[in-house]
Amino acid sequence: MIGRRTILAGLATSPLTPMLAQAAGGMAAPRIDRLDPALDRILAPDAQVKVIGRGYRWAEGPAWVPQGDYLLFNDPPSNILYRWTKAQGVTPFLSPSGLQTIVPEGIREPGLNGIAITPGGMLVGADSGTRAIVQIDLRTKQRTILADRYEGKRFNSPNDLCVAPSGAIYFTDPPYGLAQADESPLRELDFCGLFRLDPDDAVTLLDRSHRRPNGVGLSPDGATLYLALSDEKRPQVLAYPLDAKGQVGSPHLFLDMHAQLAAGEPGLPDGMDVAPDGHVFATGPGGVHVCAPDGRRLGVIRTGKAIANCCIGNTGKSLFLTSSDMLAVVPLRLS
Repeated sequence: MIGRRTILAGLATSPLTPMLAQAAGGMAAPRIDRLDPALDRILAPDAQVKVIGRGYRWAEGPAWVPQGDYLLFNDPPSNILYRWTKAQGVTPFLSPSGLQTIVPEGIREPGLNGIAITPGGMLVGADSGTRAIVQIDLRTKQRTILADRYEGKRFNSPNDLCVAPSGAIYFTDPPYGLAQADESPLRELDFCGLFRLDPDDAVTLLDRSHRRPNGVGLSPDGATLYLALSDEKRPQVLAYPLDAKGQVGSPHLFLDMHAQLAAGEPGLPDGMDVAPDGHVFATGPGGVHVCAPDGRRLGVIRTGKAIANCCIGNTGKSLFLTSSDMLAVVPLRLS
């Protein structure tokens, strides 16, 4: 890792021409499959999926900003960060969101991907294009590169992250942002890692054994780190025990999605969010799999397309879904 560097990011000020994406698998109508009566405590029996934005190349990484009561989400291929409010709908917020230069050959996704909001209101993001973990001041748009290397070698393309109460950032580094993925000549690390970035800027490798580590989440007590594997041969969510220093132990299987993938459901395990009561909302084949803290699947929220990521917002009243070329929302009962 090198020292922190600060850059002023650009603010989007002009309208965009929407670029409609092809649906990533399936065109069925949105619906909620109720697999366990316990789902009614989280989603009302009459809850419905509502589309609130369309026209993105690939919607990703939603995060609720409690300091302003708005949602931020990304379109990594377009290098744009969007904002949604109930009053104004979706508007461009930051462009470019990630890579601040002309996109060089070999970069497939130049924009921010997974993001999170710190208790102090700062955005931290997995910047696929810059190949770094960055921090952005939402008031000034000032960017700071927190980490872009491990043992002197550049990351592949950081994809998703979550922030622990200690300030540590857990993140994944698959090659999705690189045009040639595993075969990219831009790669410097020969593995896809699960990492921890500490407040003192130290980067620790936690696991290098997975082919496609992706979404991450933390249990409310900070004792479990969840990791989604976007691997066609291993479509699973794992749970790692965490010690007091943030070091992981041996993981166990939390959720297996082989059956849903084999059935042709759209999507793979990807992003997730964890509710204050421990329920896990994990995207995967078919949609968002709503799970009890013990891994029991309670239901599946479907949009008819692959869902890349999700987040809880609006003081627990809403679950926002980034799904292929659209943004959707479902009412929750977590407040």
